[in-house]
Amino acid sequence: MRIHIATDHAGLDLSHHLITHLRAAGHEVIDHGPQTYDALDDYPAFCINAAQATVDDLEGGIEALGVVFGGSGNGEQMAANKVTGARAALVWNLSTARLAREHNDANVISIGAREHTIEEATGFIDAFIAEPFSDEERHVRRIRQLGEYEITGTIAGKNVDGK
Repeated sequence: MRIHIATDHAGLDLSHHLITHLRAAGHEVIDHGPQTYDALDDYPAFCINAAQATVDDLEGGIEALGVVFGGSGNGEQMAANKVTGARAALVWNLSTARLAREHNDANVISIGAREHTIEEATGFIDAFIAEPFSDEERHVRRIRQLGEYEITGTIAGKNVDGK
């Protein structure tokens, strides 16, 4: 599987570890940055690029997921979710990592690098990658509604004001 990763300065050590770990597990890893430590760097472009590459790969029939992280993971998730077609989930334990894939078919995971050890974060990512989407009708329906709103600004029949 192709894994797109991105961080900011807060997650650079985790990034270096993950590249090695994921490649050893047989994944193709594409690092969207940063390459060097800069305490003043900005995460949005890095995370948006990783999310966009993930969505582009999936639309092109390439099996891919994204991994973004920073201090808390919140801003990184928000940035990734600005990409049409990205479904980024903030995870903080193994259950949320698995459920993000199983119920939400998340294609990007976000983690707070300052909130977890490298070992914990690695475990969340491994669980996320390994968990398949359930394909249950209720989950498919809900994901379809999110996509509809993303494109049209409304959800037909759901009383959603498109303002």
